[in-house]
Amino acid sequence: MKIAVCDDEKVILHKLEQILSEYQSQPVQAVFFESGESLLESEENFDVMILDIDMEGMNGIQAAEQIRRRDKKVRIIYLTNYADYSLFAFKVHAFAYILKNENWDQVKKELYKQLDEVIFYLEKEPAQELEFLTEQGHIVLPCREIFYFEYQNRKVRMVTGQGYYDLKKKITDVASEMKKWDFGVPHKSFVVNLYQIRSIKGNDLCLSDGTLLPLSGKKAAGFRKELNQYLVQRINVGRKNGV
Repeated sequence: MKIAVCDDEKVILHKLEQILSEYQSQPVQAVFFESGESLLESEENFDVMILDIDMEGMNGIQAAEQIRRRDKKVRIIYLTNYADYSLFAFKVHAFAYILKNENWDQVKKELYKQLDEVIFYLEKEPAQELEFLTEQGHIVLPCREIFYFEYQNRKVRMVTGQGYYDLKKKITDVASEMKKWDFGVPHKSFVVNLYQIRSIKGNDLCLSDGTLLPLSGKKAAGFRKELNQYLVQRINVGRKNGV
């Protein structure tokens, strides 16, 4: 889960960095900003934004209003001292509103609760569909139907449950674009959907359709770690949803 944290007090940012590093329900990638302006300058996409409201320059409400123009789905959690701002927070469809206080244990407990809720709702959303411009035409298909991408003959072949399609892209660009959809790189010529992996046997990845893909020695350790994090994430979410 990718989280943006925006507060103009460095001590608060450090405290939230510690709290998020201890969150166990799902691996977290947190990015920290010291102003609303710096947050808006970022071109990254986030699942969650934790915002203070009262900040020098652009406040948290103003920043959220601009964010909403380009991102309707990001969950905004306000963490602030000022309860009087709660009505304004509804203007930007805030996901949650947490008051800062001296009891950081309580803040931590409430923040974890809200992040657990975010995970639940993300899992309940319809399967994500992705669009691709291929040599065979424009296609739209669910992310989970993509098995892997392979670089061959100066093209990238996308193998899916519906067949294969050719993309005029670099495999490195595909890897970067697909990372947020839980795709990993087991070999310099492949990008694989972690959802489709069923086992690792030696230097081979076994996919759900029986396909074997190579796992290179140079990438093995990092790829195994990435896959383990993904599996832990799925297990934790399944437990929370009673699966």
